Amino acid sequence: MKIMLITGASRGIGAATALLAARNGYAVAVNYKKNKAAADDVVNRIVSQGGKAVAIQADVSRQDEIVRLFSEVDRHFGKLHCLINNAGILEHQKKFVDLDYERLQRMFNANVMGPFLCCQEAIKRMSSTYGGEGGTIVNVSSIASRTGAPFEYTDYAATKGV
Repeated sequence: MKIMLITGASRGIGAATALLAARNGYAVAVNYKKNKAAADDVVNRIVSQGGKAVAIQADVSRQDEIVRLFSEVDRHFGKLHCLINNAGILEHQKKFVDLDYERLQRMFNANVMGPFLCCQEAIKRMSSTYGGEGGTIVNVSSIASRTGAPFEYTDYAATKGV
């Protein structure tokens, strides 16, 4: 059975991807940051349909939690075959001139650094250079990365285009 890790999989696109992956035979690691109940619901839906899934809490804006997340996937399922970098944050609208450093740091950590670090951990498991058999990495973006969001979400648009 192939193993898929989906970050931000407790709702929305991540949850829908998890359900579809399970229907296609993947064991799914459902990552969530805060909403355990929603993640457990996704896992229960997969299991009730005969699939395999586990919910794993981790904040993918933090390197130590990313390392722990991948270790948990290893422990529960073994060899990773697919990573879907879906997690991301969007904060309240603000004019560009009013964006503060802390907000920018949160946005870049979650939407840029997190996916980069998740890719590194996935490569360590999937690449033939490290004894893996290959695999797939999908980085979920946003149309905002191409259209921008003048006077609204300029920081979000910038981070989803990296």
